[in-house]
Amino acid sequence: MSSSSSTNLAHHRYFDRNFKSDAVRVLPGEYFYTRENLMIMTVLGSCVAACVRDRVSGIGGMNHFLLPDGADPDSPISESMRYGSYAMEVLINDLFKAGARRENLEAKVFGGGNVIKGMTSIAVGSRNAKFVVNYLNTDRIPIVVQDLEDIYPRKVCFFPNSGKVLVKKLKQDVPDQVLTSERDYQRRLKVVAPAAGDIDLF
Repeated sequence: MSSSSSTNLAHHRYFDRNFKSDAVRVLPGEYFYTRENLMIMTVLGSCVAACVRDRVSGIGGMNHFLLPDGADPDSPISESMRYGSYAMEVLINDLFKAGARRENLEAKVFGGGNVIKGMTSIAVGSRNAKFVVNYLNTDRIPIVVQDLEDIYPRKVCFFPNSGKVLVKKLKQDVPDQVLTSERDYQRRLKVVAPAAGDIDLF
């Protein structure tokens, strides 16, 4: 599976003035992991993000993915399932390489809002939400917080060192760029798709 058809390491670093923190923005189809004291941020519509961390070492990361349209995620041979599994495995395997231990992993999952009309005959956001929960349960990584589905896009800010997550639900008429970005991402997938804490609202 080539990187152009799967999950790419995010590289957009910046300084977030609101949180006074170095930060990395994760776009659709990207992921990022770190042992540094920084913030990982993304904005989600129908996509989902899994924030996975080693609760002892503070090594953690986030992905941002969307299942390709038109396949049954419950099928064991589904292209959607293979894509989603790869997006999760890339993040988790890189956490292990950085020193995380499986027995210390925990996850917080977000997104899957049913915000894009006409993308599919079934709610793509719900499909993504169902997939990420099923994947983590199967992999025996406990989900300690989840904020999934609904109709709102979300801004998610994750601080791996502490495990803190801030979630802001956005008005549907605000983030047009989110919907445009996810539609573009969905189109790319059609072409290249391969065979312990509380949420603070702000």
